Order: sequence, then structure tokens, then C-alpha cells
Amino acid sequence: MFAVSPIKYLGGEISLPGDKSISHRIVILSSLAEGDSYAENFLISDDSLRTLEAFRKMGIEINMKKNNLKIKGKGLRGLEVPREPLYMGGSGTSARLILGILAGQKFKAILTGDDSLSQRPMKRVTLPLRKMGAKIDGPEDANFLPLTIEGGDLKPIKYNLPVASAQVKSAILLAGLYAQGKTEVIEPIISRDHTERLLKLFGVEVEKEGLVNRIWGGQKPRGIEFRIPGDISSAANFIVLATLVKKAHLLIRGVGLNPTRTGIIEVLQRMGAKIEIVVKKGEDIEPYGDIEVKNSELRGTLVKREEVPLLIDELPLLMVCGCFAEGVTRIEGVGELRFKETDRINSMVTNLQRLGADIDVERDTVVIKGNVPLRGNSVSSFSDHRTAMSMVVVGSVISGQTMLDDIKCINKSFPEFFTILAKIVKG
Repeated sequence: MFAVSPIKYLGGEISLPGDKSISHRIVILSSLAEGDSYAENFLISDDSLRTLEAFRKMGIEINMKKNNLKIKGKGLRGLEVPREPLYMGGSGTSARLILGILAGQKFKAILTGDDSLSQRPMKRVTLPLRKMGAKIDGPEDANFLPLTIEGGDLKPIKYNLPVASAQVKSAILLAGLYAQGKTEVIEPIISRDHTERLLKLFGVEVEKEGLVNRIWGGQKPRGIEFRIPGDISSAANFIVLATLVKKAHLLIRGVGLNPTRTGIIEVLQRMGAKIEIVVKKGEDIEPYGDIEVKNSELRGTLVKREEVPLLIDELPLLMVCGCFAEGVTRIEGVGELRFKETDRINSMVTNLQRLGADIDVERDTVVIKGNVPLRGNSVSSFSDHRTAMSMVVVGSVISGQTMLDDIKCINKSFPEFFTILAKIVKG
């Protein structure tokens, strides 16, 4: 058990490890590029290392010095047949994006994962990739790992995503590099666009028109040099802490400010949080900047379903904020949270209720009545990194001691979480 006690003051300035979503994609695109690529501030976490190791098993030379990478790209057709199954651990991003790449390879490969990932739906990816011509077999009509995929010559498709998913969109666009002609993906709601932005950085033309994304096959990515911005999902833990801890004042440097990822900032500002972006750079590819946060009084808000894809990973933290806001907070369209490493609706509602929160679920809407006194209790991570960090955050701002059963799962996305937290806690 890990004990979390209330903190009195939080302040100073911090920098964060690289964005997880970008770290995955940099490894993937650098491996497919012609020429060497150099990436600074790569996130060394369980998830991102799964992607890196998978490409090493497919013959890509990747040299790592601290958190900086040199990747020797071998072109679109340069990957080698892996001699053993590619183990994805618990990383859904690794599995779904790599499926898009394997769909275009003229060899057979097997993808496996841990128990958690093996229960997460994959048909949302395997269905469109099959339509493009890939042969994919696995449990329940290729809906779950382990999956066997044999790629080859693909045909372009026009595909309407049934749910907004950056992972599915990315898998299809990456497969589109191997299809002759135009591949088109239509989203129901805008989702994060790291893949589209990074493809352009690597010299690949991607056309975006509203909810429509188009890519033309046969384009050859070129090696690049790039510094990965700090992860805004990691930053969100400290943004929320600085908002809730009395007299807190925090500066977070070099955070990614991609407009499809800043939903958490926009919602918190709407709730009354004192969050200011004091520097912003890099508008052309992946914008980043410094964020200043001060303690604030919050008020309840309505989060509409079209906002959810822009803050999907931060929803557990937003539920925490709702507990401390004046009035009612409603978060619509949260159903996708049931398909993460755990059912995050269940994990967060169960834990927050144990702490005394007035929180409930109405179909796919979370309803929180704020300003109900919370007190420490025993809670569970449910083996989910986002749930675990959210419990550390809430336990740091309520009375009594909060006992958390597992913190190892935090290594999935943010191994430096407690090290950075210790730097800014002042008693």
C-alpha cells in the first residue's frame, strides 16, 4: 500500500518527459523514413518502449543515449520479418498503430499483449485494415490479441470512423502509405492529430478538410531532427494539483500545446482555473510552451461529448476537479473510457465515492455535485496509470490519509511522476 497525505504548499517550476503519443509516432515514422532521424526528450516508459522494441525486432537500429534517440530508417519496405511475436505489453497505441504498418508488409507477424490489452477491442482497427487487403486472424473475428497479420499490396479505402479514435485514424493513414491511390478517413468528431502533423514533418503530404483526412500512397518519409515536447497529459496532474492546493504557484516549461490536446486547459479555465500560457512556440508542427498555474476556486461546468476526444486521457483528473467545484459538473459522452486499461468510469466513480464524493453515472454522462467534503480512505488503482495518478492528486488535497494499493502501473506512462512531484511539494 502507498500512503498519500495532504500537502500544504506546492510551487516552483518543472519540465516534463516527452509526450507519449508523439514518442510512439516518432519511432514508427523514423523507422520507415529514408535516412537517419534524431529525437530528443523521448519518453522512457513501459508503453513507448514497447513500440521501440517492436521495431528493433523488425531490424531497425535504434541507439538511445539517456532520452535521446538516433534511428536508422530503412524506408517503407525495409522492415524485416520478426523472429518472434511482437509483445505490446499494455500499450494500445503500440498495437493499433503497428497493425497499420504491418498491413503493408509482405510478411506475417504476430502481435501479443498483457491480460489488460488482450481484453481491449481491436476490431475497430482490423476491420478497415482487412478492407484494405490485410489478412488478420485472432479471437472473436480478430477483435482481440493475439493477432496474426499478413500484409501485402493494399488498396485505398474511404472509411467513416464509427467512433472518434486517433489510434484507428492513425492506423488507417499509416496503412495508406502502402496503398496505391488516395486513402480517406472521415471522423465523427475531431480527435488528436499528432500523426497528421508528424507525417508532414517527415515530408509526407496529408490533406485535412474539416473531419476528412486524406493521404496518398507511395510517399517516402525522410529522416528528421526533432525535440519532443513535454506531455500535456502528464502536466495535467500538476496543473490540477496547483489549481487545488492553497497558495500554489507553478510554472511548467516546454509542454506540448497541440490544439487537439489542450481541452483540459480550456475546460479548467472555463471552471475558473488561473491557467496562463506564457510562451508559445512551434506552431508549424507541434506547438509547445510554458504554462503558469495558480490556486483557484472552481465552479461546475458542462463538458459536451464533442470535447471529450480532446481530453480523453485527462477525464479522471477532470472528475477530481468536479468534486471541488461549486455546483454541478456534467461530463457527457464518456463511454470510451470503458475501453481503456481498465473501465475508468468504474474505477474513478468507485474510488471517489469511497472518499465521500457525490458522483454518479447516467448512461454515458458522469454527474458530480461539488464541494462535498472528502476524506482519505483505501482506494485502488485498478492497475491503471491514469486512475492511480488521479488518486495521488486527490489524496494530496483532502483531509486524512489515502491508501493506494498499487503505484507500479504509473510506469506505463510517467515513471518520473513521484520524482517531479517531490521537487514542488513544500510540506
